[in-house]
Amino acid sequence: MQTFAVHPFEAPENAQSIRSDLRAFLAQHQPDKDPVLRANCWTEFDPAFSQALGAAGYLGMLWPSQYGGHERLPLERYIVLEELLAAGAPVGAHWIADRQTGPLLLRYGTEEQREKYLPGFAAGTMYACIGLSEPGSGSDLASVRSSARKTDAGWVLSGQKVWTTGAHISHAMLALMRSEESSERQSGLSQFLIDLDLPGITIRPIIDMFGTHHFNEVFFDDVLVPHGALVGKEGEGWKQATAELALERSGPERYLSSHALLAAVIDSLGPDASAEVTATIGRLVSEMWTLRQMSMSVAAKLASGVDPVVEASIVKDLGNTFEQEMPLAIQAVLDADLADGSDLSRLLATLLQVSPSFSLRGGTREILRGIIARGLGLR
Repeated sequence: MQTFAVHPFEAPENAQSIRSDLRAFLAQHQPDKDPVLRANCWTEFDPAFSQALGAAGYLGMLWPSQYGGHERLPLERYIVLEELLAAGAPVGAHWIADRQTGPLLLRYGTEEQREKYLPGFAAGTMYACIGLSEPGSGSDLASVRSSARKTDAGWVLSGQKVWTTGAHISHAMLALMRSEESSERQSGLSQFLIDLDLPGITIRPIIDMFGTHHFNEVFFDDVLVPHGALVGKEGEGWKQATAELALERSGPERYLSSHALLAAVIDSLGPDASAEVTATIGRLVSEMWTLRQMSMSVAAKLASGVDPVVEASIVKDLGNTFEQEMPLAIQAVLDADLADGSDLSRLLATLLQVSPSFSLRGGTREILRGIIARGLGLR
């Protein structure tokens, strides 16, 4: 059975100054919006905030300066992400480009792709989305049917992607397409970075139960993209996409999506909280702190150049369980009136409805546990 070494998170010497500077930035630039919008804030799109964040040097932090980056340390970036999420900052517009698409281009992209996209990503003026899920596929990513056909003029793309967060505000999509039929489903897949203003692309909104628009379905009707839209090697899209998902699964958003509710409860309790409420809050805080240490260990592993696919999956699985249990545990001890209109009751009602989605995005619990089992040699 495989074992995993713990990589300690050694905070940089300037950690406290990073936190202080960013808190000052947030005090000046963070929109004064409805507190409910600060819950699950990495789905809130605010291009003006993203541009201000980019201008202040908080995007593309690890990237080379030639691409608009700032050549900072990975653990410095982790601190910035943690502060942004804890504050409920509206980071959704730039989130995918900064977290996944940019790093993937640095690892697999061509020089032309890096020069075209990375400066805009780092400035917070260009956004990206991910094209993985398809109708009828569920979490079976290897069942991708959208096709890419190679021609003399370029690649011709056909098919449909669904549940695509932020496609309606994004400039480009990093999409997984079937470029070759193969008896092995995970073979014959390739990734393409597609400009979303090309002819033949249709983006339709998916409105959620709150009446908000985060998700989309995207149709490709014989869309011609240049040969240079291929990211990495033809046929190696599965390996690249799974490496990309490791970046998605282990960050602080995996334990901070419900943080706004926990903070609001603690702020509202005062010194006369019952023993039952105090015990529940203590348990939730200790669980969050444990998840934080696990997430930071994965961040340290990523910083050392190791690919922590299994560890990232463990963090996401446990983090999703924590995030989904938190509103239920708080509701049980507070006995809150969800219709009283207070900020606390609205936060609680929102997360009770949203939290089931936490174990869907970025890989379902069943998929994650399959990855963990294989990594541990159990299957």
